[in-house]
Amino acid sequence: MSETKGLVALVTRNLRQSGIYIAFVAIVILFAILTDGILLAPNNLTNLVLQYSYILILAIGMVMVIIAGHIDLSVGSVVALSGAVAAVLIQQQGWPWWAAVLAALVAGLLVGVWQGFWIAFVGIPAFIVTLAGMLLFRGLALLILSNISISIYDPAYKQVAGGFFNGLIGGDGYDAFTLVIFGIGILGFAVMQWRARMARLAYQQDVESMPLFIGKLVVVAIVVMAFAWQLATARGLPYVLILLAALIMIYTMITKRTIFGRHIYAIGGNLAAAQLSGVKVKWVNFSIFVNMGFLAALAGIVFSSRSSSAQPAAGEMFELDAIAACFIGGAAVTGGIGTVIGAMVGGLIMAVMSNGMSILGVDQSIQSVIKGLILLLAVAFDVYNKRRAGTR
Repeated sequence: MSETKGLVALVTRNLRQSGIYIAFVAIVILFAILTDGILLAPNNLTNLVLQYSYILILAIGMVMVIIAGHIDLSVGSVVALSGAVAAVLIQQQGWPWWAAVLAALVAGLLVGVWQGFWIAFVGIPAFIVTLAGMLLFRGLALLILSNISISIYDPAYKQVAGGFFNGLIGGDGYDAFTLVIFGIGILGFAVMQWRARMARLAYQQDVESMPLFIGKLVVVAIVVMAFAWQLATARGLPYVLILLAALIMIYTMITKRTIFGRHIYAIGGNLAAAQLSGVKVKWVNFSIFVNMGFLAALAGIVFSSRSSSAQPAAGEMFELDAIAACFIGGAAVTGGIGTVIGAMVGGLIMAVMSNGMSILGVDQSIQSVIKGLILLLAVAFDVYNKRRAGTR
């Protein structure tokens, strides 16, 4: 009987942890059927990556903010501000594209320093500071642009979000380089999963059976290589996908394998305990918002590069999309819980739904209603799980 209970507990835990992935696969299959396969067409998948890459970049920083128990409402305005800085420097001041990119990133870091100071050292709640920042930085973007859109004609800058690796090592009707990169990625993922499994066994923790473990890796490999094939038969490997993959790996390592990452979880999980344990709460919070400013500026560069312009209305509602991605991906409203990978899957769910509904011609107002309901259900599920855990 105890073995049966242990098996049930293991399956239940795995189902709860894997629920977001199962939901993602189900949504992809649903919209693939509804759109007669257009959703998974090579060119559409490529456009999906390009169109939602900046939301995923924002979600990486946002999930760290949420894990620490905060929120950032200003990231959409910072996207507009950084894009405006880059556009004015390139088109009106004649700066080289790389120098304009660096200036835009510095602008984002300064935004993070400004907000981090008020939140961490003055003690004003992040909601208030970033709400003020949403208005402040949107206003600065409007001033820099003089309330008009500025087109960016520099071809090198456009390549930041619109460039592709294609034909580097050949391929007849497909890009072999894309397949090789994804193959290496799958191998790295398998090694990481194996090491994590061995670590759990060393600490006598429950793990899934070996057939289930291998089956999971095979399914992931098939899905990822199918995606890679679609990209390889379209325009190749987007530059921005390489950037996004690098950010995911770096920030996953930071949140899971560094002292700084553990401190973020400690602050969000139990602030009083973190303070008593010697965590430098103020400096951690300050660093979180500096990092968020940097990633928001990076997202602004990608967005302005893709649209080849800086617009006064750029980034509107981006903060809500990034926050929704984090909560749908499993981040807890009260902090202390969440992962970079979960936020990415949550963002992809939003992206697939938006893209699929657009293909089907669903009215934008209906799309907003559906997204709102999904966000509400995701948070309700988190609250339900906490209550159930508290009654055990």
